[in-house]
Amino acid sequence: MNRFKLGLSKLDLRKAPPSPDQLISSGSGLPSFDVDKATSPSVKPLSTRADSPRERTILRKSSKDWNTPDRVRLLGAAFLIILSGSMGFLGGWLGGERREKNGNNEATASQQVVLKESEIISDIAKQVGPSVVSINVTTSSTNDFLGFSRPVEQRSAGTGIIISKDGYILTNRHVVSAGTQDISVTLSDGTEFTGVELVGRTNENDSLDVAFLKIQDRKGKELKPAKIGDSSKIEVGDKVIAIGNALGRFQNTVTSGIISGYGRNLEAGDQSGTTSETLQNLFQTDAAINEGNSGGPLVNINGQVIGINTAVAGSGENIGFAIPINDVQGLIKIVLEKGKLLRPYLGVRYVSLTDDYAYQLNLNVKRGAYIVASNGQPSIIPGSPAEKANLKEKDIIIKIDDIAIDENNSLTSLVGKHAVGDDLNLTIVRDNKEQKVKVKLEASPTQ
Repeated sequence: MNRFKLGLSKLDLRKAPPSPDQLISSGSGLPSFDVDKATSPSVKPLSTRADSPRERTILRKSSKDWNTPDRVRLLGAAFLIILSGSMGFLGGWLGGERREKNGNNEATASQQVVLKESEIISDIAKQVGPSVVSINVTTSSTNDFLGFSRPVEQRSAGTGIIISKDGYILTNRHVVSAGTQDISVTLSDGTEFTGVELVGRTNENDSLDVAFLKIQDRKGKELKPAKIGDSSKIEVGDKVIAIGNALGRFQNTVTSGIISGYGRNLEAGDQSGTTSETLQNLFQTDAAINEGNSGGPLVNINGQVIGINTAVAGSGENIGFAIPINDVQGLIKIVLEKGKLLRPYLGVRYVSLTDDYAYQLNLNVKRGAYIVASNGQPSIIPGSPAEKANLKEKDIIIKIDDIAIDENNSLTSLVGKHAVGDDLNLTIVRDNKEQKVKVKLEASPTQ
């Protein structure tokens, strides 16, 4: 039996107890989690009707100041989104337009602004489009019917980003879910490649929802890698464009918006409540992200990829979420060098300090990663690079390679920029004194 699905999952947001990788430290009420190794329960493939997306549930929102709608959907697929036509998208860029007092002149000037906005969006779409692929996935599972098991073949659509001329592609893990048997990709010009290799995907309990593919036979086709930007330079209010395979129709579409927040943490699970999955350190955007857009690029006004479209609010209020590209820079590096996925990790549970958290803990340091144990789980993972470097509970990591840990640079992002085997120079505060610590990143034992 053949089934087709877009894989768009519906997620709810509501208050609930903390997830395992947003653990509450004893007496502090502060969330902590593993670097590069989420500890939430594994997410199992969910059975789905042929004409409906798989369902998941957001159990809680982690950011205290986050006002989001009550329904959120995790995208199961992605490519280019339809032009939203948001009239104010480039108002900040084109704010120098001279306004005339005469009503007719004002109308003409407004029309010119809209026209220029459309031209800029169109130019960016043309620039990035050849680097975006539509992904078609076939998975196999069994379905119990009247006591008999029968094979069920399902097809889903998603989006990917070309990251090398020799055919490596970055996408979301949930686009190529467990049980994937066959993968094909289609370029924006309609060229199709079959027999695409699944190089690797992060574990189901890993908060970094990414996977890598490889086109084996390029048929002499010259591929155009996407330009990778620096997500640490993105600020709230910056203009962005979301690109993906909207609605699984295998054609380039695009929408625009702004970055409305960052550092968002979500816990997603199926509606039965038996499984959950944590997404961490996400960009929040009002750029419309539709079914079929998972794994597609979120780009800046220079056409550089600064995020990977991953989830979207389901109540129609245009709230989407994307993984900052810096969080996967190290994975990209190792995949391109080694041809396989090796997930680097430091091995600590920590709290990202804010003014409020620092006040609660009576700390002089206001920003950094405060290492803390929670719910019986150790602050330092046994056998980890952190343990070997003699990091201790209540240490505060304030810098990595002289880059300060703050709102724009989380510990997860700074570690994520590196690959397995890289040496990191940490600046820590221990007993109110700064110290330097050198640590070598290793492959996650659960990868």
